[in-house]
Amino acid sequence: MKPKKPVFEAINPNFGNSFSYTKYTVNKKGNTEYWHYHPEIELVYINGGSGKRQIGSHVSFYTDGDLILIGPNLPHCGFTNHQTGNKNEIVIQFRMDFLGEGFLEKPEMENIKSILERSKGGIAFYGNTKERIGQRIQAMESRQPFKKMLRILDILNDLNESTEYQMLNAEGFSLEAERKDNDRINVVFNYVKENFKEPITLEEISELISMTVPSFCRYFKKITGKTFTKFVNEYRLVHASKLLTEKPMSITDICFESGFNNFSYFNKSFKEFTGKTPSEYRNELKMIISDQN
Repeated sequence: MKPKKPVFEAINPNFGNSFSYTKYTVNKKGNTEYWHYHPEIELVYINGGSGKRQIGSHVSFYTDGDLILIGPNLPHCGFTNHQTGNKNEIVIQFRMDFLGEGFLEKPEMENIKSILERSKGGIAFYGNTKERIGQRIQAMESRQPFKKMLRILDILNDLNESTEYQMLNAEGFSLEAERKDNDRINVVFNYVKENFKEPITLEEISELISMTVPSFCRYFKKITGKTFTKFVNEYRLVHASKLLTEKPMSITDICFESGFNNFSYFNKSFKEFTGKTPSEYRNELKMIISDQN
């Protein structure tokens, strides 16, 4: 199978708008299931459900919805599909200069400029911030364009002041880097995405992008800050977390379905990654769900 490069997504706001606000009540299918990028900043609110985040070199699993700010040209996959179980998904997209050149240099825009610069690595918000900002994003739907724009600025200001966030990548992991590097790394990411259930050797992945194994290992660590083996294991562990949440499968079956071929190594790796054994993780999730009902 020929590996896919990140797909450029052209975003065109409606006539008379400098930003786009789109609400998806039915999960769309298409390129967003694959790696894509665009120069627009993207604020995504997922109302409920659970699924996988894959943004830059970061991969993780979200539960009870998500609130993410993705910087310009930061490759990512779509966050929802028919299995996610979310009520809806709202995507707000705008360019860094959507209010005009020089606007962010105004002293009153210091907080806005700060959060947009930080978004280059991708930011996930949680806790009260996710709930409160998510409600405000949903309430924007019925507002006129001018009031939507004011609300976007107000939300960005609040996000900059929030302490309930996680940086997803080292700052600057984007297509602002050398294009050749990004083409290579995204070929690798796509290959892992499509083949993580099977063994992936350093030899085959190095050959895929025409590098020697030692050169590839140095290159991958330099670009992502982690070894290739760690990246693949994290991808498999996030998939296992998803299966533990969504499927009534045995933990042994989940181990092998996630690409691991050694059950004891899977248990050890899962506990190192999440702080819990797979059974503890599943039982804790069941308790949370039962408390909510």
